[in-house]
Amino acid sequence: MIVDNLEPTYYAVIFTTITNDNLDGYQETAQRMEELAGIQKGYLGIESTRNEIGITVSYWQTLDDIVAWKNNVEHTEARNLGREKWYKQYQLRICKVEREYGFKN
Repeated sequence: MIVDNLEPTYYAVIFTTITNDNLDGYQETAQRMEELAGIQKGYLGIESTRNEIGITVSYWQTLDDIVAWKNNVEHTEARNLGREKWYKQYQLRICKVEREYGFKN
């Protein structure tokens, strides 16, 4: 689903991943992180796709909200597990969204 109800300005966290072959528990953890993010202060929405390259974009009101999410204990545990078990590589980018537009048919 595309998040299409946001009013700039806000922030996007782009999390791009390449996983290895051991994905035991990955889907469950990813689902839990989406649920947990959804109850955090400043959370606005999420878009995600997982294929050869996984891309998850989460949207936040402020940079402080992003830092609070990064420091969430359960999120930190999942991030550490990802480094140890699931990810070959990941990159995280934080962007300020100043303008947006879209199309829906």
